[in-house]
Order: sequence, then structure tokens, then C-alpha cells
Amino acid sequence: MRSQFLFAGLFALAATPAFAAKDCDELKAEIAAKIEKKGVKTYTLDVVTKGEEGDRRVVGTCGGGTKVIAYKRGKAS
Repeated sequence: MRSQFLFAGLFALAATPAFAAKDCDELKAEIAAKIEKKGVKTYTLDVVTKGEEGDRRVVGTCGGGTKVIAYKRGKAS
């Protein structure tokens, strides 16, 4: 009985990262809503491969940690 509880606890911990991963488009939409709620009108949000964000600020991670949401305030160049 005790081993069943231990197994269930370990399984729950192992499955947690799978549930925490979000779809990149869904996460991008949530971040955009938060930015717009703060009154920012001109900005860009891009889903890029991790490490390719350049001078943009990383505001989210998706794709199992392989992609990031990159933010830059102002007009797109």
C-alpha cells in the first residue's frame, strides 16, 4: 500500500512538466493581452528558436523549452 502512494506521487511529479507546457500561439496571445492591458500599442511579439532572440527581450518559453516568445517595444523594423 505504501509503495502505491509513493509510485503515485512520483508519477504526478514526473507528469507535471508535460501539463505545464503551453502551445506557443496560445502563450503568445496571453502575453499580447497582458501587454495591451498595460496600454502598450506598438510592439512586436515573435516565436523564435531559443538563442535567436537577438536584442529582443524573452517574455515566455514554449515548445518544450526549445522556443521563446521575444518582445520588442516600438514599431517593427
